[in-house]
Amino acid sequence: MPPKVEDTQGLNGTTDLPPTDEHHTKQNAWSAPGPAAFDFRSDVVTSPTASMLAAITNTTLLDDVFVEDPTTNDLEAHLASRTEHEAALFVLSGTMGNQLAIRAHLTQPPHSVLCDYRAHILEWEAGGVASLCGALVKGVVPKNGVYLTLEDIEKNVILGDEIHGAPTRLISLENTLAGTIMPLEEVKRISAFAKEHDIKLHLDGARIWEAVVAGAGSLPEYCSLFDSASLCFSKGLGAPVGSMLVGSKKLIKQARWVRKSIGGGLRQPGVVTAAARVALDETFGKGPNGEGGLLKQSHITAKKIANIWTELGGKLENPTETNMVWLNLEDAGSSGPEFLEVAKEHGLKILPGRGRLVVHYQISDEAVDRLEKVMKVLISRKGQNGQANKIRVGERAYG
Repeated sequence: MPPKVEDTQGLNGTTDLPPTDEHHTKQNAWSAPGPAAFDFRSDVVTSPTASMLAAITNTTLLDDVFVEDPTTNDLEAHLASRTEHEAALFVLSGTMGNQLAIRAHLTQPPHSVLCDYRAHILEWEAGGVASLCGALVKGVVPKNGVYLTLEDIEKNVILGDEIHGAPTRLISLENTLAGTIMPLEEVKRISAFAKEHDIKLHLDGARIWEAVVAGAGSLPEYCSLFDSASLCFSKGLGAPVGSMLVGSKKLIKQARWVRKSIGGGLRQPGVVTAAARVALDETFGKGPNGEGGLLKQSHITAKKIANIWTELGGKLENPTETNMVWLNLEDAGSSGPEFLEVAKEHGLKILPGRGRLVVHYQISDEAVDRLEKVMKVLISRKGQNGQANKIRVGERAYG
């Protein structure tokens, strides 16, 4: 587990630790995880590291709209190679990567996109597929309750030119989704089906790193099965900004055009792509299976947290396969607001709503100890308060 990290971040964003005698340098927000060490809300809360700052101070500062920045061009070429695609494009967020890919794939209505009913492109991207592409998005509930299978796809796909339907032109898969893994063999089946019917296949791979590090398949094995893939540097890997879209040269050329049209052209992106490269190499690792990276420990920590909860008598909503733990609060007679309140009392941050915990690589041992105390409080109240974890009208639980 990571070393214990005290919650020493001051109000001004700097730590209250004294300067070291050796270097006589002032500690700042880049020096340690700080509050991120106690934050289970998401893996986007990680603090950029000192090695990322060092990379930024030595980066190139040329223009990416003119495709002239060496740091950015090198990162794009590097990740295209690692995912076995022809080209890549750096974008500001995973949402932008998904939307550019979908817009580049879909050129002429009527058309529709098939995805999991919980998918980020459907639930959490502000209706971008509708506004940017004029496409119908059809969310499918997986029969197994965890991930889409070929049989789910076959049951819901729209083929042919029957005039009443919006033909399926794109299938978008998300891996991981709610922390669970779509098996490589299932992706292979769906990929073969898509190719047979001339349907494009996109991967929302914001957390594909987690599936790879869990041993489900290598980065090239997964990504090469898709016509496009979006991979996030800030979610899980700890970079301050950015994602990468990979695909064919033709697709990336079109996506670059669309990126410019929505204001995503970047002038001196080296200040963020330099940090993204460090995040890729240090947090994920330099090998195809994440060898030498830091993510594996977060999976071990997540499983430890899940075991603590179940040993106390709690139940889980979803299996803990990577870095997410889903506590069944309703079974414990608790509620989202109660969980939030007790966690806050113990100096922890969690999302309101359902009992989702996201374990990132900067979570500290001390945070896990505090979380165990929170769990004991919740379990001790089981059957006493009669609270149900009901989601209010219009409220959604982030997955």
